[in-house]
Amino acid sequence: MEAPLPSRSLRTEARRLASLAVPVALAQLAIMGMGFVDLVVVGRVSVEAFAAVAIANPWQYGTLLFANGILMGLDPLVSQSHGARQGERAALALQQGVVLALLMSPWVILAWTQTEEVLILLGQDPKLAALAERFLLVQIPSVPFFLVYAALRQYLQGREIVRPVLWVVLLGNVVNAVANWVLVFGHWGAPALGVVGSGLATSLTRIAMFGAGIWLVLAFRLHEGAWVPWSRRAFDGAGLRALVAIGFPIAIQMSLEMWAFAGSNFIAGALGAEAVAAHSLVMNLASITFMVPLGIAQGTAVRVGNLIGAGELAQSQRAAWLGIAMGAGFMTLSAVGFVLGRAWLPRLYTPEAVVIAAAAAILPIAGAFQVFDGTQSVASGVLRAMGRPGPSALFNLVGYWVLALPLGGWLALRTGAGLRGLWWGLCAGLVVVALALVLLIWLRGASLARRL
Repeated sequence: MEAPLPSRSLRTEARRLASLAVPVALAQLAIMGMGFVDLVVVGRVSVEAFAAVAIANPWQYGTLLFANGILMGLDPLVSQSHGARQGERAALALQQGVVLALLMSPWVILAWTQTEEVLILLGQDPKLAALAERFLLVQIPSVPFFLVYAALRQYLQGREIVRPVLWVVLLGNVVNAVANWVLVFGHWGAPALGVVGSGLATSLTRIAMFGAGIWLVLAFRLHEGAWVPWSRRAFDGAGLRALVAIGFPIAIQMSLEMWAFAGSNFIAGALGAEAVAAHSLVMNLASITFMVPLGIAQGTAVRVGNLIGAGELAQSQRAAWLGIAMGAGFMTLSAVGFVLGRAWLPRLYTPEAVVIAAAAAILPIAGAFQVFDGTQSVASGVLRAMGRPGPSALFNLVGYWVLALPLGGWLALRTGAGLRGLWWGLCAGLVVVALALVLLIWLRGASLARRL
């Protein structure tokens, strides 16, 4: 066993991780803010408008999340190249990411053209499904801009350039809020377009974020030291396949997790309107706090990848454990907040006493859920940096789909445990995922690291 790091080294590493994680976490919170604004604005149009956006979003985010997950295969490629001071290799990875983003865009667009049919197949109201499709169709022009910017974002983060990513998202929030106000309600001479206006606002926001990202890179020469002219190598089939080979398990892992939580909504829905409202409320609170360990996970992935690229495998292990401890530590504080605030946190969302009581009953369970959610998020980031995302996908499949949803559904619907049973099932699944990932990193350690 290695001797522990001196306290100064731990403090230095913690500051380095924080400098990477905090801007990313804030950017993730800002992205959630855009979705919140969309729902608040369309909620003032009509109940139907709100419902249409609500049922469109899982399909929208699910398709984009999968494509974005594949592009996250850039994480180990760019971060390891940066650590090894191989700027040309990082530049080539970005170019291949851009090519892949453009190749995936038509598939996302095709999925969005089938929104109405998919939602009807899932049992949604046909009128709402048609409105949901209109909301997504006007966003189609923004798909390639969104995915190319996602590749650029991973490139910048992998090179420890994280603050511009935050600036771009903050700008996006401003554009999104103003565009929603103008296009949804018809201000400044624009027609009042309702749901379609909100979709257009989202589309304009993504294009603006892409433009701002490109401008920042060029204006501040953020690509210096990691750029080469475009060449045939960017279109090389072997290089693109290598990127997909890393990114595909990440996309699967993220999709399994997202659709598992979507599945939990259907289970909660079978318990009645008050139950699904309380479940959604608590899930939203958990999603907000999850942005912090998600930022820590991405910061840790960058740092671990840099150290692996530099050949400092022992130091990469220390950074990995510190990142995992930081993620679990924050979520432990969050869990305490959920327990202490269980009586008043639900009141931020609703005045309905029945919903408040139901949410208060499951918030302590959600607190325990949070600790393991933060742990697995950072551990998955560590494996991603090591170029080993496969185990995360496998453990998510087992934890969520073999254990969490079947157990939660059985407890909720068959034993009379209701929402508490559902959340205990979700918590059990996350315990398995988190412990399996931590055990793998502990037992295999630096031997897992793969130089790419």
